[in-house]
Amino acid sequence: MIHELKEIINQADINQQKGLKNVLATVVYLEGSSYRKPGVRMLISENFNSVGAVSGGCVEKEIIHRAKSVFVDNKPKVITYDGRYKLGCEGILYILIEPFFVTNNFIAHFSNATSKREFIKIESHFIKEDEAFGNFGSVVTFENKKQIEFSETFKTQDKNDLEVFSQIIHPSFKLIIIGGEHDAVKLCKVASNLGWEIDVITCVKDSRTIKDFPGANSVIGNSAETIQFSNIEENTAIVIMNHSYVQDLKYVVKLSEYKPKYIGILGAPNRRERLFNELFEFVPDISEDFLDNIYTPAGLHIGAQTPEEIAVSIVAEILSVIRKKEPFSLRKLTGKIHN
Repeated sequence: MIHELKEIINQADINQQKGLKNVLATVVYLEGSSYRKPGVRMLISENFNSVGAVSGGCVEKEIIHRAKSVFVDNKPKVITYDGRYKLGCEGILYILIEPFFVTNNFIAHFSNATSKREFIKIESHFIKEDEAFGNFGSVVTFENKKQIEFSETFKTQDKNDLEVFSQIIHPSFKLIIIGGEHDAVKLCKVASNLGWEIDVITCVKDSRTIKDFPGANSVIGNSAETIQFSNIEENTAIVIMNHSYVQDLKYVVKLSEYKPKYIGILGAPNRRERLFNELFEFVPDISEDFLDNIYTPAGLHIGAQTPEEIAVSIVAEILSVIRKKEPFSLRKLTGKIHN
């Protein structure tokens, strides 16, 4: 979710520099079921271009049409979209449409929070009515307690008797790729499409740089003996793809000092027992919990063959682990997909 918000804020700033107004549409409540859940947003500019989405693409045109009045009178409003008759989604969306102006102060606080991987809280105030006008709007709260409204028209002191949709935006999920070969590049590209924050660790002698890894946040040459990991216990996955058993073992030994939730390692299944045996030799007091977080060979068994397919299988496994879901085909599911 944070990567979608980043894209919206970046585009809003670009639009403002062009002299264009922005409005922000946020799904703040849902009756029934829908493709996406409350908290999704889309930015609409004065020329009716948009960034982001609140559905699979079917609701957006109507939102853009009904947002036109907000550009004219600068008054926020709440609209509904009944997908039961139009989409078969069995749900009614309540959507807050509000003026959206990003100040330099807001951008500075937002950039600081994201760089420090802090949580951000957004509260949207609305009523459950269709085509309703009033003192509606959203306010963002940073970890330093600084609060900033999305619109100057929203007065937080006059928000009595309004519904509140509260959302905690988590820092970007972080992926550390250890390796610099072709398959590491493919994994980086696939993960970047999910908005993950990606750091790549290559061999000290490797000549690859950040331009070789599309979507990467950083690329450094380092060794297992000198690398220092930080803040990898939560919201982080590590994939080791050195194509060298010795180097893999060195990194796993180093990682045993920490408690990451996922460590994926490329390699054949018959390497696993050897790896675990030698780990006990180097780290006699290694915990069962740490070993349980090692996934080797990395990836789900989906018949992946190409580097791109293998990257998809690894990303899918990471998602299943961090979301605590046992993978299976959705056609076996009865009831709701999202619980």
